[in-house]
Amino acid sequence: MNTDTGFYSIIDYTVNGFDTQRELVEVFAEIQERWVRFHPGYRSARFHVSTDGTRVYNIVHWASEADYRNFVETSDTEGRAAAIREALEGLSGNAEARMSGVPTYSVVREVGPGPQRLDS
Repeated sequence: MNTDTGFYSIIDYTVNGFDTQRELVEVFAEIQERWVRFHPGYRSARFHVSTDGTRVYNIVHWASEADYRNFVETSDTEGRAAAIREALEGLSGNAEARMSGVPTYSVVREVGPGPQRLDS
């Protein structure tokens, strides 16, 4: 079991098909490579796609909330936002952000593999 608590930003998009899923993952991976991955505390970005072709989740892992906050304060937010807008406009299909509020999370508990628990 992973005991890493870390800090996460979870970006959620609704899309209209498998092609749009694939395109969105490609452009968001490029944005991570160009604008994010070199910042201190950045650990990874994982992309999850729904099996019905309707959703894409980008889960960005940071070492700590402080590292994420430093990224927000010191990165080129305006340039990154422009790159995201341009990427979305270049998709062959539609993608709509589904986040409400600040999409940041801390891990507070994880249940890993183990023996079956038998309660009496």
